[in-house]
Amino acid sequence: MNLNILAPAAVLAFWSLIVLFWMVMVRAPAMKKAGINLAEPLPGGRRGIDLEPLLPDSVNWKAHNYEHLHEQPTVFYVVLILLAISNDASTLDVQLAWAYTGLRIAHSVVHVTTNFVPVRFLLFLLSTLALLTLSFNCVLATI
Repeated sequence: MNLNILAPAAVLAFWSLIVLFWMVMVRAPAMKKAGINLAEPLPGGRRGIDLEPLLPDSVNWKAHNYEHLHEQPTVFYVVLILLAISNDASTLDVQLAWAYTGLRIAHSVVHVTTNFVPVRFLLFLLSTLALLTLSFNCVLATI
């Protein structure tokens, strides 16, 4: 089993938890400043999305990015696990996995700081192309 392919997944999982703590560290003071008491019902309910109209956009960006880190990257994790199990991960696959991880981290940094969409989109597009290639290689490795 080629475990080198799993290191980028481990780093991205760790990064996801960093974003979680970043989100909480920013949200908690913002909720206090907005007079939100979580012991009382929120207008509309008690889900994170119910906080959106009550908090500044720059605070909500962290939550949005945390959600994004649980969407497309789930495909990434599966692909890397399948490549590791198949023992057919090439050096190119490992490089693409690191590229995907780096691009997703860069996407996160842009998203949670400036949220400049043209740069975010470019980073997302490039990471998606890396994942597409990895997925194709995974199909070849498993058929």
